[in-house]
Amino acid sequence: MTHKATYKLLPKIYFPSDLRKLPVEELPDVCKELRQDIFDELADNPGHFASSLGVIELTVALHYVFNTPYDRIVWDVGHQAYGHKILTGRREKFCTNRKLNGLRPFPSPEESEYDTFTCGHASNSISAALGMAVASRQKGEKSRHIIAVIGDGSMSGGLAFEGLNNVAATPNDMLIILNDNNMSIDRSVGGMKHYLHQLHTSNAYNKLRYNVSNKLFSWGWLNEKRKRTIIRFNNAIKSLINNQQNVFEGMSIRYFGPGDGHNVIELVQTLKSLKDMKGPKLLHIHTIKGKGFKPAEEAATIWHAPGRFDKETGERISLDTSNLPPLYQDVFGETLLELAKQNKKIVGVTPAMPTGCSMNILMKAMPQRAFDVGIAEGHAATFSGGMAKDGLIPFCNIYSSFAQRAYDNIIHDVAIQRLPVVFCLDRAGLVGEDGPTHHGAFDMAALRAIPNLTICSPLNEIELRNMMYTAQLPDKGPFVIRYPKGRGVTCDWKRPMTEIAIGKGQMLKNGHNIAVLSIGPIGNTVTEAIKQFEKQATENDDSITVAHYDMRFLKPIDTNILDKVGREFQKVLTVEDGIINGGFGSAVLEYFADKGYKPDIIRIGLPDEFVTHGTVNELHHLVGIDTAGILNHLNTLYQKHTL
Repeated sequence: MTHKATYKLLPKIYFPSDLRKLPVEELPDVCKELRQDIFDELADNPGHFASSLGVIELTVALHYVFNTPYDRIVWDVGHQAYGHKILTGRREKFCTNRKLNGLRPFPSPEESEYDTFTCGHASNSISAALGMAVASRQKGEKSRHIIAVIGDGSMSGGLAFEGLNNVAATPNDMLIILNDNNMSIDRSVGGMKHYLHQLHTSNAYNKLRYNVSNKLFSWGWLNEKRKRTIIRFNNAIKSLINNQQNVFEGMSIRYFGPGDGHNVIELVQTLKSLKDMKGPKLLHIHTIKGKGFKPAEEAATIWHAPGRFDKETGERISLDTSNLPPLYQDVFGETLLELAKQNKKIVGVTPAMPTGCSMNILMKAMPQRAFDVGIAEGHAATFSGGMAKDGLIPFCNIYSSFAQRAYDNIIHDVAIQRLPVVFCLDRAGLVGEDGPTHHGAFDMAALRAIPNLTICSPLNEIELRNMMYTAQLPDKGPFVIRYPKGRGVTCDWKRPMTEIAIGKGQMLKNGHNIAVLSIGPIGNTVTEAIKQFEKQATENDDSITVAHYDMRFLKPIDTNILDKVGREFQKVLTVEDGIINGGFGSAVLEYFADKGYKPDIIRIGLPDEFVTHGTVNELHHLVGIDTAGILNHLNTLYQKHTL
């Protein structure tokens, strides 16, 4: 990346050790340059924009006060970590961020020693940091500081509260920084958001309490046991006087704040005062998502990941999509509203992704029938189960990768009771630049083992509508519909919806020599590969033909098609946009083995590894499920056929 001439300080900062050489008075200028550097880079190389702008001052202050990488900073989610990446030896490579073979989209220990823990899913920073704090104690590393940075949106996740509960009961000196910007991706919701806005503790009081505590320890009048008793009594008196309950201090976690998260000098002073304080403590700061760029401050949801934009005008650069097929998420959102108008039992549930999954369409039209439950996927599943138990039909939309966090809830709170919850798993399959923490790789393999579930995937937008229509009909039980990120293939998709027979696939093309079984939109790629293959075969004066079956349902799988293929074909190819171990191809193999069918079968899908980041097309090519990859496997089967 070309350094801008206007940057006086940033080009000299290769690592935090360089930052710490500067006088504190120059840190505001560092923040200004760092914010501009991110702005310049993301205008042409899209990424998570507003989150990183909102924590520039915090990022600079943390690396200035603490001895990173020896001291551990654990970021939650990782949307906000671009400034961290630039300050930790990656500025020259930041232009490769989110690109194939470039910098990873989120902090990863595999990329840098400054990245202390894998980021991507929310609410894990407190638990991970506590584990590190305990490990440091066990190893006698008394000088190592552990800091967890968590946003108010992530605080709605149950794991965050599990971590807090353990922090209160486990000896540690860790610092939790609560970055409160009233946002996750969309606006934060729920009681915690309102609570955090009301919370306040006097800075003068905290300084007095800290000084008195140190004196009493030095005189031998105070030990840890007495300290905890006094803290509980002190907190009770303070709550009575202020007419305010502090949940953190109620758990014996010292609370400081709220403070200004955009005053870097004040942040440095505060962090220095907290740095060596014993016991768990929480610093609450207020920040503005998108700080420093007015459009992002005013529309943080849009500017969370805005794509390319004009650096001069700030206008987002968008292509004309009027003649393109729709996004699958928009087909879901509009179809859900259409169904809700027909069926009063239908409600919508999403864990903090109403815009991303397009449930905001239902929320706008019928706000009383759509629920954003915050970053709480397990709760979303169980909440949906509770509504279903008493007669409603919840459409619970969760990104596939995040649905992993609700696995037990799906089993225990929905499947066992055969409750009519429709789980719509958006972003199924490879999602692209967000990488391994966000790929929807495991849903088919994980869910097909669960009794009572119906699991399906549409070939196109029309099939998605029909599957949603079918799922809300009586006596369908728990229903899972998986579909990918991005655009479909059908412009004329708003057609009347019809019921699909459960467990019934469809033959897309007849053939006699090779059978291809696919599930989901990847079947459209299969169709193109078959066309190219048969064209080649015709040019070689060969009459070989390929049959193509869109199975639609993983569970129950269409055994009529499998019996036909098992009896009539010796060459079979299965294709899926999901992990190959235990997924769709494995289900086909299991059935063939049980029935004694022994075709020559090749399974292709996602390999037994965490797939990297890049564009969806690049990744499909990388794992061999693009047209070229499928064609290659057809040629392999063809060669075996001719032997």
